[in-house]
Amino acid sequence: MAKAKTNTEDYLRMYRQMVRIRTFEDNANRLYLDAKMPGLTHMYSGEEAVAVGICEALEVTDKITSTHRGHGHCVAKGAEFKEMFCELLGKEEGYCRGKGGSMHIADQSNGNLGANAIVGGSMGIATGSAFTAKMLGRDDVTVCFFGDGATAQGLMYEVMNMAALWNLPVIYACENNGYSEYTKTEEIAAGSITARAEAFGIEAHKVDGQDVLAVNELTQKLVARARKGEGPFFMELETYRYHGHHVGDINREYYRSKDEEKDWRDNRDPIIRFRGYLVEQGIATEDEIEAMNAEVKKDAAAAVDYALNAKYPDPSEVDMHVYTDVEHALA
Repeated sequence: MAKAKTNTEDYLRMYRQMVRIRTFEDNANRLYLDAKMPGLTHMYSGEEAVAVGICEALEVTDKITSTHRGHGHCVAKGAEFKEMFCELLGKEEGYCRGKGGSMHIADQSNGNLGANAIVGGSMGIATGSAFTAKMLGRDDVTVCFFGDGATAQGLMYEVMNMAALWNLPVIYACENNGYSEYTKTEEIAAGSITARAEAFGIEAHKVDGQDVLAVNELTQKLVARARKGEGPFFMELETYRYHGHHVGDINREYYRSKDEEKDWRDNRDPIIRFRGYLVEQGIATEDEIEAMNAEVKKDAAAAVDYALNAKYPDPSEVDMHVYTDVEHALA
């Protein structure tokens, strides 16, 4: 019989997972700045409590769909550093054999159905996943991550209508980081975001996305209810991205101030807040936390070094994995 989990184990794992996401992003950003990684990438730094709080409430068999800002979701759902960095660098040992890269990473082994570069593009996939679970009589739950900008996409309303009609086990998780690319959310979203889900009779909640325990507590309740056929549900998670829209978006003062960024970093950082809580509650000491941080950084550095020296896929693979029933698309 498996050993019962305690809050201490859960809390330390959640802290570690948030640090793993932040550390992964710091290394990914450095790879881009050093011109070692092709293409663009979109940092998740600052939003770690959302991915971790939600994914810690899920089983491995539960599914998620991700976004172009999807590294955090991938790590939180159980992905390993080595395979992730290999994917970002286009190497064959990556989760998608280097063909997905930063914005299309997927990890089927942990229920991550994939990131999507199209804003709101995975909403249909998530809803289809929930429909599949219901039709097959499984108790899997699917979480659909998307940003506030995606609430302007028509697909969202089509799938929420179907999900509500059929009581599908899907949770729509809106990561409201205050900006739709370079425009304030309040300038692109009329009215309340949660009211959009409520219009379909979907129960909607708003939660502090910088508080990992609050996110996790709410998600646990909604997941349990979704398993019993009470879904769908909608969550608006108020959070913030520290970097620009993408790694090349460096001079941001034309759309948001440095004072605003500093305030979020200094006063609402999810990792700092949770670290303080762990020490205050006697769950971990400062030395223990520093040791954990150092271990994660060491793991990330080793994974980056491995990925930089790993092999690229053979050119003959260029048309593989396009169709399920043939090895090569041009065969």
